[in-house]
Amino acid sequence: MIIRNFKSLSTNSAKKDALSIIDAGLGAANPKLHLEKIVRNNKLVLPGGIIDLKKYDRVFVVAIGKAAYLMSSAMDLLADIDGGILVVPYTVKAMSKKFEIIKAGHPIPNKNSLVAAKKILEFLDKRTSGDLVIFLISGGASSLVCMPDGITLGQKQATTNLLLKCGASIHEINCVRKHLSKIKGGKLVEYLRSDSISLVMSDVVGNSLSSIASGMTYYDDTTFADAKKILKKYHLERVVPKSVWRHMDLGVKGKIKETPKSVKIKNHVIATNKDCLDAMKLRARELGYSPKVLDCVSGNVQDLGLKISRAFSGKNCIIFGGESTVVVTGKGKGGRNQELVLHCAADLSKKGDDIIVASVGTDGIDGGTNCAGAIWQSGQKIDKIKQYLDNNDSYNFFKKYGGLVFTGPTGTNLMDVGVVLRK
Repeated sequence: MIIRNFKSLSTNSAKKDALSIIDAGLGAANPKLHLEKIVRNNKLVLPGGIIDLKKYDRVFVVAIGKAAYLMSSAMDLLADIDGGILVVPYTVKAMSKKFEIIKAGHPIPNKNSLVAAKKILEFLDKRTSGDLVIFLISGGASSLVCMPDGITLGQKQATTNLLLKCGASIHEINCVRKHLSKIKGGKLVEYLRSDSISLVMSDVVGNSLSSIASGMTYYDDTTFADAKKILKKYHLERVVPKSVWRHMDLGVKGKIKETPKSVKIKNHVIATNKDCLDAMKLRARELGYSPKVLDCVSGNVQDLGLKISRAFSGKNCIIFGGESTVVVTGKGKGGRNQELVLHCAADLSKKGDDIIVASVGTDGIDGGTNCAGAIWQSGQKIDKIKQYLDNNDSYNFFKKYGGLVFTGPTGTNLMDVGVVLRK
């Protein structure tokens, strides 16, 4: 079991079923399962063609993201790899004699994020025409590798923090990030001196390659004007550092070059949130449920909680996946999955005392907490629920009344998964 406190949470058969369905989704996020499908006999078998790795003098990987260590480890088992660089969050336990490992900041970039960017550029500069570089990209890459353009690291950190708390979607956050960076939005691959390909695990709703990891190895389908509109939309134009607003303004006026608008190397999405939902659907059926699947769920947790609750009417099982957003106004502790469960609980509590709802992040980390998400059963006490929600303090609600789900960092990231069921 990936859920560490599975037994203690399984206080009845319905909770056990819900956690079993969630665990199946978490298991399906393992990068090795997806790389095994495309790496065969030292070849990459991809849509549109086969890449024979044996024709290259040397094959390297540059892996960035929460799944970087597991992706590179799997690739090393499945193919002949000569070395490379891995950039992972501090929470990931990673050791290797073959790969240089850099631990950097997430979700806010830090000095090591700058170090990682410089080392990757130096590494790419040393490659020759006989080499192949395989990029292994996963969620979290946008903050793990950072090279600000026209602003300081501190100003980039402040802007990122504001974007994370205002309720902006990942697409919107990454649009702004791309236009404050020297490497995002397809700029990184402009430094290539060898053949290259990018294998991507999607952590964004819709699986847009331009948005995943801020399109680092792809290209950018957004503009400075789009980024400026996003800052205005969330009333951040007077709150972000002045240099950030000035940079956007210069970009809109054409005084700063736009991000690349065409692709330089091939990018392939090898795993998505749907893979998790498919595994959960199969497990639910094995347990005797007739699941309805809500995929690509997104939006504010309050609206999403109501949507999920309403979709459950007349069903015995709803499986959902995607990524919600939270507007942080309180000073409490929590994460989007815990808040989503709490919002669902507020409405589902009116529909009976035998309903279970659970939601977790496939990366095992929900917001700034040490848990992956939460589980709740109608009939469970929801004393002062509004007070906890108003203070963005969902963690302490579940800590007090029970329901925190622990997995530890999973070393992967395919967004969030959840389930609502009635035994």
